[in-house]
Amino acid sequence: MSPDPEGLAGFRPAHRTRTGELGDWWSAVAADGRPGGALRFSPELVADPAARRRLAGTVTSDLNLARGGRIGLLPIADLVAAGDDVWLLTSEPAGPTLADLLSEPPAAQGPGAGGAAAVLVETAQTLLALHAAGLAHGALHPGTVVIAADGSALLAERGLAGALRDRPAAPEHDVTAWASLAMDLAARWAAPYPEAAGLLERAAATASARGLPQARDVLLAGRDLLPEGFAGRDRLAEAARRRQAEAALAPGPPGLPGPVPGTPLPDEGGIATLLPAAAGGEHAGGDESTVLRFGPGVPAETDAARIWRSGRDGSSGAASRGRRASGGRVRRGRTALASVIIALMVAAGVLAWLFRGPEDPGTPLAVTGVRVIPPKKPKDCSVLVRITGVLSTNGSAGKVRYRWRQSDRRTPVEKTEVVEAGKTSHEVTLRWSINGNGDFRGTATLQVLSPLPKGKKLQDKATFTYRCTS
Repeated sequence: MSPDPEGLAGFRPAHRTRTGELGDWWSAVAADGRPGGALRFSPELVADPAARRRLAGTVTSDLNLARGGRIGLLPIADLVAAGDDVWLLTSEPAGPTLADLLSEPPAAQGPGAGGAAAVLVETAQTLLALHAAGLAHGALHPGTVVIAADGSALLAERGLAGALRDRPAAPEHDVTAWASLAMDLAARWAAPYPEAAGLLERAAATASARGLPQARDVLLAGRDLLPEGFAGRDRLAEAARRRQAEAALAPGPPGLPGPVPGTPLPDEGGIATLLPAAAGGEHAGGDESTVLRFGPGVPAETDAARIWRSGRDGSSGAASRGRRASGGRVRRGRTALASVIIALMVAAGVLAWLFRGPEDPGTPLAVTGVRVIPPKKPKDCSVLVRITGVLSTNGSAGKVRYRWRQSDRRTPVEKTEVVEAGKTSHEVTLRWSINGNGDFRGTATLQVLSPLPKGKKLQDKATFTYRCTS
């Protein structure tokens, strides 16, 4: 095949934007003028034909998974060889990354705790969809999380490092990497808000101890602890658009010059796709709809996928990209039904978080969890220790009855409070007065009396140490 005079299979690389573990990422422009991305792999990584075959197999798996709708991966247009070079082409820009946003001065405060939680929820959903399909990412870190112009978090370089080095990715590595990402975001973007930072830290600890689904649920249940509410995603979108505008004006990082405008790429033996003639290798010839073509065309999105990626009602930038993509022919295969199911599961999980409101007025109040926040260590000899308990509810209105037990008292303190509709958490407080010299270790236990899930007991406790030597 002769080389494409306009660039790589309809894509024209503009300038290199960053150097990563696998090679150089370039900004790119598709034949119809839409922005995209291009990863030129380091030559030593793709010199072995076996490595190229594994790489093609990994990319094909992603394309198969995307047939039923994009599920949080940076969408791939093609994998091509140009002589000794191998390029991965993406139909959306591969930047800015989360690493780019985290590199900004601390004074900028970034997208805040709400943005951090939005990134973590979306990346968790994507990882869970991958794991359900028998896949894993294998190289999750801030440099492989792309923030799209609508504020959604897309995972890039899925499985590529493992394919090139013949080290298959494992889901447990993804969970460890996600927990590390949560701790990093808690320290960087949520630090000004102790309750929000604590929520992210609890999610990280839960992922390590119990798994990613439970960690995601911790974030969903604690949404009311985020100071920005829904604005977190808006701030992500604002930051992404700002960075993209700056990148369009910049010549690229020092030492990474771009090609001279109008100069075609050298002819090094032609440009050809490395992917099978049929996605997944299941159909050959005949059916045009199964053939992977050069150019920017990608599978059309489902409504569920568009809603999931936008976090809104389909009117955002992700929906407009879906309309542009809808002109391309949808590639079909045996994995399409499974992909649709996975995409719908992902959409349902995020929509439950983004759009959930109070329960139906006729639904009675239900308490689903209880947590006691340990107080700070008292520093004075006569103190009033304030201990906070958080009750998680189903969002309905009603009355909750609970009791506090103090380790220095036999008689508990019972109270009844009214819970307002529309809120999924309710705080209760215990004030514990301590005086005198000596050391004392106190434990406060919060127990929900009603309403209670049938056959369950809801309680939690926290311990603190008092010391006075004056």
